[in-house]
Amino acid sequence: MLRSPPVPLRPSAARASPLPPSRSRAANPNTDTTTTTTAAASADRAATMGAAAWWRRALGQRFNPAGVAAVAAVAASKPPLALPHVSVQDIRWLDWAELRRAGFRGVVFDKDNTLTAPYAPALWPPLAAAFDQCRATFPPGALAIYSNSAGLTEYDPDGVDARAIEAAIEGVHVIRHDVKKPGGPANEIESYFGCSATNLVLVGDRYFTDVVYGNRNGFLTVLTEPLNISDESYIVKRVRKLEAYIISYWYKKGHKPIEHPLLPDARRIVKFDPYDDSVTTRI
Repeated sequence: MLRSPPVPLRPSAARASPLPPSRSRAANPNTDTTTTTTAAASADRAATMGAAAWWRRALGQRFNPAGVAAVAAVAASKPPLALPHVSVQDIRWLDWAELRRAGFRGVVFDKDNTLTAPYAPALWPPLAAAFDQCRATFPPGALAIYSNSAGLTEYDPDGVDARAIEAAIEGVHVIRHDVKKPGGPANEIESYFGCSATNLVLVGDRYFTDVVYGNRNGFLTVLTEPLNISDESYIVKRVRKLEAYIISYWYKKGHKPIEHPLLPDARRIVKFDPYDDSVTTRI
């Protein structure tokens, strides 16, 4: 069954298909092997950029003034802007074929802790099969990354990170842009896809950046849990807890997600078993 708010539309772990202990642990996003991988990637990144530049970038991504302003604005005006249409553990729970049938033309992913470990270019290995299904369901060029790191002019002015990700994750395009989420319109995204944001899905792991940005611009918003929090800073961990507290309070006060015109019932796109190996038909 599906959990009730404050975490709406997330499949209950107790009702998910039983998995052998070894397979379940191998798919756990917070295993120790990821901590090692993330630390190594961070070290490599620091060596490439120079320590001072790397720290400026890391601290800049961890403190997002636009995100702080968004909290205040949303709290004062319209809390449903921070409520995702769907909340799931990760992209393995999503039914891409159902999204395509509903009329969505593409998927926009956040990068760090949604598709990859923070600062890493490669796809998180347990997500590979689900991403392959997504790529098979949508036409070529219909998958993109819109990140507050790679592709953002402030941190990736020459597009080196963007190109590295495009080389590492087949079939994804990193959209270059100038303004951090949740600020700014969806012009670059709509220009790339050639359609309105209403026809697109936005998947990310943060309420007050990804979800607020997506809802403000008309996307179908999907919230995932972060893939790896073990290496996150103390500040980010505290911010996540604050976000969760605020969102829970808003659900208890009766606020609901904004209805999306293409998908009034978002439960249609949630799978109970993320390990369903059925072949997704290209539409």
